[in-house]
Amino acid sequence: MSVVSSYLKKHSEALVKDVGIEAACELTGKSKATLGRYYSPHEEHADRHMPIDAVAALEEAASYPHVTAALAELKGISLSHDERRRNSEDSGGVNSDVIALSQRFAVLMGEYTQSIEDGIITIAEAKRLLRETVALQQVLVDMKLHLEEEAT
Repeated sequence: MSVVSSYLKKHSEALVKDVGIEAACELTGKSKATLGRYYSPHEEHADRHMPIDAVAALEEAASYPHVTAALAELKGISLSHDERRRNSEDSGGVNSDVIALSQRFAVLMGEYTQSIEDGIITIAEAKRLLRETVALQQVLVDMKLHLEEEAT
């Protein structure tokens, strides 16, 4: 099985597990066995991949677009998944962005320090670091937008 195929199968499995196998069967109209074949690493299922309509249905219900993100990564494209749910509109401008940036960076460094203490970054730790990195990236995007707004 190719590296790309294996990579997509792992992300297909993550998508099904994110939604839950029972819910995934309901959403796609596929059986547990069929869904299992889509992410099976066994050679006899190497050419089976989840249909795009099934991916779309599952990603609508999932907490993260696992397969879409994997496809983007394979093409060198980065996606931005904004999970923030603010209580009020952000109207602080660049000054608020600088404060948020320093806070997010401090949290990221704290997570990194905690993760690297034993010399190994586990998958769970890597996911936490990734979440913090994406949050930091979003603050930078907000800051960029505020700066562009002030420049006009």
